[in-house]
Amino acid sequence: MKIISADCHINEPPHVFERVPEEYQDRIPRMMPAPDGGDGWSFDGGPPKRSFGIEAMAGVAKKDYKLSGMKFEEIMPGNYDGTAHCADMDLDGVWGSVVYPANSIFTYLEPDRGLAVACMRSYNDWVLDEFQGAAPDRLRGLPMLPTEDGMEITLAEVDRVVEKGAKGLFVPGMPTRPYNDPYYEPLWKACSELDVPVTFHRTFGGKPPDSDWDELVEQNVSVPGIVNRFFSAVRPLTYMIFAGIFDRHPNLKVVAAEVNYGWVPFWYQTMDDEFHTQAAWSDSPMERAPSSYLGTNVFVTGLDDHNGHMQMRSGNQTLVDMSMWSSDYPHSVTLWPDSRKIIAELVDGMTESDTQKVLYANAARVYKYN
Repeated sequence: MKIISADCHINEPPHVFERVPEEYQDRIPRMMPAPDGGDGWSFDGGPPKRSFGIEAMAGVAKKDYKLSGMKFEEIMPGNYDGTAHCADMDLDGVWGSVVYPANSIFTYLEPDRGLAVACMRSYNDWVLDEFQGAAPDRLRGLPMLPTEDGMEITLAEVDRVVEKGAKGLFVPGMPTRPYNDPYYEPLWKACSELDVPVTFHRTFGGKPPDSDWDELVEQNVSVPGIVNRFFSAVRPLTYMIFAGIFDRHPNLKVVAAEVNYGWVPFWYQTMDDEFHTQAAWSDSPMERAPSSYLGTNVFVTGLDDHNGHMQMRSGNQTLVDMSMWSSDYPHSVTLWPDSRKIIAELVDGMTESDTQKVLYANAARVYKYN
């Protein structure tokens, strides 16, 4: 059985922003040494706020994990080279990979929006032409949409990257406007008509709406913050469904990445309960129960979610139809290079048809794999 990891990542190489126009060349983000001796990205000309670490732990024993302090030459080439990425997937028994950005997401916070959009376009060209281009049958690079820069600019980039071969689109996890805002209606319409999925990755991209132990803009990362972000899809997906977005744009597909799936049954039970209980006054634009959009319009990716797979074994078809497995290569929670062993435990007791959906068919359907 072919396996697709629906959530992997790159760590951008030093030349990723070199395609920006000449007027911005002197101000592009640059990789440089950090105070801790590792390498990191500077977006303002000053020292990097954090060097490579937990986002590049593939190939490092768990006992040696560290938050930061790695040099670029220490990380595996599969982080930034499409051919090497496929070789690493081969070692893991994984055939396809949907690949999310890394430090490029900080362009959503760049004050000079002309520079920011230019950098996004440079990243998009790199991830499609160079990274995905190394194995277009197996890799799906996700170009970033400049959603904060006016809908005309956003839609122009949609058309541009789809023409270049994009099979999925990335939007920030912490947008200035929530995704149920009418501002996004032209985007949802375009993506529905083009049949190209939109995906966000936990809280990747944008400014946090409130403070907590984490402050991701400043690269302050904590263990409880990592736990909390597994539940970050509840709010945006709930509001999008109840706003009737998928009734107006029935071919639109939205993927929430790295959120696992064990929480999903309680979530959609609660949505359905309140949809019916509050029907007398809510004036809902939805034509049917919220759970009916799951697996057709709404999808999630997960890793070694034993709770979620237990519910799949018990016959929860909604969960099966909307879930995509992932290895999260090369991050610190990655299952690489033991994915096949872990998968065998996860799918034990599941039907062959359900197993195929979660490991391959759902991602193949959404991201247009042959």
